Amino acid sequence: MDGRKILSLHSLFIHIIMVNSHVFNAQRIASDRISSLGANEIFVFGSNIHGAHGGGAAWYAHKNFGAEWGVGEGLTGRTYALPTMEGKASMKKAVDNFINCAKQHPELTFLVTAVGCGIAGYTPSEVAPLFREAAMLKNVYLPKVFWDFI
Repeated sequence: MDGRKILSLHSLFIHIIMVNSHVFNAQRIASDRISSLGANEIFVFGSNIHGAHGGGAAWYAHKNFGAEWGVGEGLTGRTYALPTMEGKASMKKAVDNFINCAKQHPELTFLVTAVGCGIAGYTPSEVAPLFREAAMLKNVYLPKVFWDFI
């Protein structure tokens, strides 16, 4: 093949990836303001390992969607608590646990908030890459600020 054909095929390939990625991402963006949940929807929020849901999305999950006080990780009520306050390595393990849960529950739709980017103090560019595998799951919706870094 001559150089022009290779460049042309490369450009087409990049275009297809960009279009498919945009459509794929646009279909699964979690709202920045989740005030109600539809059938089988789960509110995924950043927690601490002790399940002291005293502020931010954790408090909202406790008050509105049944997050149990004292449960710092996993499914409770219509929520999934994801601990983010114990360090990035610990958060990575918690995200991996979440991904396994989402795989085991394809009947549920997980609406992920910008976990770790509030009280825990991380930036989306630090947290979003932890969700790369979750981005491939059809039942996981991520915040737009995460898609920007995946």
